[in-house]
Formats: sequence, structure tokens, C-alpha cells
Amino acid sequence: MNQLEVLKKYFGYETFREGQEMLIGSILEGRDVLGIMPTGAGKSLCYQIPALMLPGITLVISPLISLMKDQVRALNEAGIHAAYINSSLTEKQISMALSNASQGQYKIIYVAPERLETPMFQQFVMCVYISMVTASEETGYQCIYGNGNGTGEGRYFMCVEAGAAQCSCYRI
Repeated sequence: MNQLEVLKKYFGYETFREGQEMLIGSILEGRDVLGIMPTGAGKSLCYQIPALMLPGITLVISPLISLMKDQVRALNEAGIHAAYINSSLTEKQISMALSNASQGQYKIIYVAPERLETPMFQQFVMCVYISMVTASEETGYQCIYGNGNGTGEGRYFMCVEAGAAQCSCYRI
């Protein structure tokens, strides 16, 4: 399936909005991208469509629990298996989600930045193929790359990078 076919099949749209097709195409070509789009412009599709077309798992780093829940619910309703890992889950639920992901049940996993450093998550990324890592929303970007205040928040990116040497990283 090409990107337009994925858009139609899973998301029900006939055409892309301005900028989406270019960002998606660049991701699929393996190029780094930075997409800055207004609220409601369809930023999420810019990583969700490539996630469905690339081998392996896409990690979406976001500190926004409500966003994760909404996105995962919408993806699952569209027939796309996705999960989230954050503080709203018990350790048993996290373990089950990561186990299911290891068995290929999820193409997209939303994860809170602080979860990247847990031993369970570190073991997970060493055992699966991560095809793409993306940061959703400005706060997710700051948690991964740091916000310039010297707090060392950029360490989260290194945790993911250590287990995902073959992946590409994108900020949408």
C-alpha cells in the first residue's frame, strides 16, 4: 500500500492536507523531518501513516497522558493496534503491553518520557526493531532533546537511541 491508500483505508480521507504528503514522503525516504503545523492540521497522521508502512515499531514520545489515550483509542477504533505506556498503568499492565508489542501486536506505542529510563522499557527496546521515534507536542520534544536550561532532560533521547540504533528520529 502507498501512503494515499493507507490514508484512505485507515483514516477515511481522500486527500492529504497541506504539508502532510511532503512530510510523510520524506520520512519514508529516511530523511529527518521537522513538521510545525497548527492545531488540527493533522500532525499525527504524519507519523502514523509511515508507522504503518515501515517495518517494526514506532515510538511516540509524549508527556501528555490524555493525548496518548485519545490517540490510541482512535487508532484502535480504526483497526490499527496501538498501546501507551505511562503512569496511569500498573506495572503488570505495562509488562503485558510490552510483551504484546514484542510479539508484534502493536505498530505504534506512545510512551511517557520518564518510562524510557525504566529497566523494563530498556530491556524491551533491546529486543525489538524500532523503526521510528517521534516526539509529539512541544513538551515531548523538550523532554527528549532538552529545553536549554541545563537540566539534562535530553537524556531520554539517549535511552531510546541505545536500543534503537537502526531507527530514524522525527519531530512532528
